[in-house]
Amino acid sequence: MREEIEIRLPAEPDQLSLLRTVAGAIAMRADFDLDAIADLKIAVDEACSMLIMQAAKGAVLRCTFGTDEDGIVVQSEVATDGNEPLDDTAFGWHVLSTLTDESSWTRSEAGVCLRLSLQRKVNNS
Repeated sequence: MREEIEIRLPAEPDQLSLLRTVAGAIAMRADFDLDAIADLKIAVDEACSMLIMQAAKGAVLRCTFGTDEDGIVVQSEVATDGNEPLDDTAFGWHVLSTLTDESSWTRSEAGVCLRLSLQRKVNNS
């Protein structure tokens, strides 16, 4: 069964600790191992930091965490003033690509949307 949690908060750096905490709690509740929980927390922090840097003044950062038997999908979106793309050649993007199974971004009418997924690892032992 798919569950989804959405959080909306000011697109400000001081909100990142709350997002890390929520990401960790969701991954723990979804029965991910400690390494995967830590990876997700770092990835959410990095992704939301990228979005906050591009956010329009007074923008709201919207993060949706979806879980199912396959894993966790995090979608974060923020309104921006311009049409500047996310730099997917930067070190931060490399971090996202390393810590997640999938990371992508798209431009919407209002701003930028970033999507991350972390698949559940199958234990064959």
